[in-house]
Amino acid sequence: MGEFEVHRVRFFGLVPAGVRCLACQPRGSRLALARTDGAVEVYNFAANYYQEKVIPGHDARAVESLCWAAGDRLFGAGLGGDITEYDLSRLSAARAADGAGGPIWSMAANGTGTQLAIGCEDGSVKIFQVVPGGIQFERNLDRRKGRVLCLSWHPSDTHIAAGSIDVFRVIDVASGQTVQRIMVNYHVEKVKRECVVWAIALLSRGTVVTADSFGRVQFWDWQQGTLSESHTVSTSAVLSLAVAEKEDSIVVGTSTGATYQLQLLPVKLGGSEKRWVRTKPFQHHSHDVRAVAHSPTALISGGLDAQLVIRPLMEKVQKKGYDAVLRKFTFPHRRLVSCARKARLLLFQFSQHLELWRLGSTKETGKDGEVLPLCRMPEHLVQLKSKGPEHIYCSCVSPCGTWLGYSTTSRFHLYRVRCDGISLRKV
Repeated sequence: MGEFEVHRVRFFGLVPAGVRCLACQPRGSRLALARTDGAVEVYNFAANYYQEKVIPGHDARAVESLCWAAGDRLFGAGLGGDITEYDLSRLSAARAADGAGGPIWSMAANGTGTQLAIGCEDGSVKIFQVVPGGIQFERNLDRRKGRVLCLSWHPSDTHIAAGSIDVFRVIDVASGQTVQRIMVNYHVEKVKRECVVWAIALLSRGTVVTADSFGRVQFWDWQQGTLSESHTVSTSAVLSLAVAEKEDSIVVGTSTGATYQLQLLPVKLGGSEKRWVRTKPFQHHSHDVRAVAHSPTALISGGLDAQLVIRPLMEKVQKKGYDAVLRKFTFPHRRLVSCARKARLLLFQFSQHLELWRLGSTKETGKDGEVLPLCRMPEHLVQLKSKGPEHIYCSCVSPCGTWLGYSTTSRFHLYRVRCDGISLRKV
């Protein structure tokens, strides 16, 4: 075996963007993920959660919510106030529509995928029709004071549950009027701080599930306006919530980095009466778990620590194998480092700039496995900032180190590098 040198590159200061929201494709095999820098990624369940698509971020396109509609059409909305449809073949934003309600905090598609509901800063809930080639505004539902932080459709598409600060309400879609308004702290005495309803789910049997900043997961009978069950799962806020398709399991994420599962289980063995029971706590994240999803066979969570965690439900796994393995995606799947071997240069790609470094060198020799002292330290040669709001999608440096190129979704940039005087000239 020949001798070779191994360079330990510890000067690549990459800070991955955290996971902001997740969306499972209904009756499909794909998972959409949006990061805090606006980038959107698509993973394929059928191919062991392979990352098959990446849409680069954009300064003016912060994504607060993602959802699938009309089968395989992916929509995103954020604090910029626009609803964006993504072109998954060209890996870009295809078109955008103004929500006309200020920043958009939440978005959800109905069960048939023909309508989108958005929750806005001005307290309005708006309905958009999904049509070929885009979306069309349909109408406003009942507007109330307070931003709408979370939304959920009833499986029959007849009602929408909307969560805000200290309150949630249920809206009749046909009439557009609020049919129930419930204060989440009406049963708590002397509450001095506001309670934020961060996530909500409207189940088919008429139960509303809320997750709030007091660390509670609560179950409400919205027709009677009463609290059925309350589970304090954390001492800090519960930020996200997802329900299984069969509505017998729920996963929630907290600001401590923990995720919890609740299951609907019989009170007595063989009995018909069932209650929600917290069964499994998991600690896979170091920061806020802002997004969770519930697939038929796994619990999925994404945190501000940039990790995507897939935890299989062992009772759903038929046989031992890759499907039964806990998976953590902790690093980008794309190539972010390019090497110019002849010139001993490294090009590091960040979202909005590039860094060109020269490797260090040594004159010492030693035995296998020894760490050799450097006679010349690594040198930071150039930092090249990208112009415009689009983030860098890919980059490369030529083997000779004299050419450097990068591209965004709409443009390609090529530079000539002169390392003697450390200069760049755009071609």
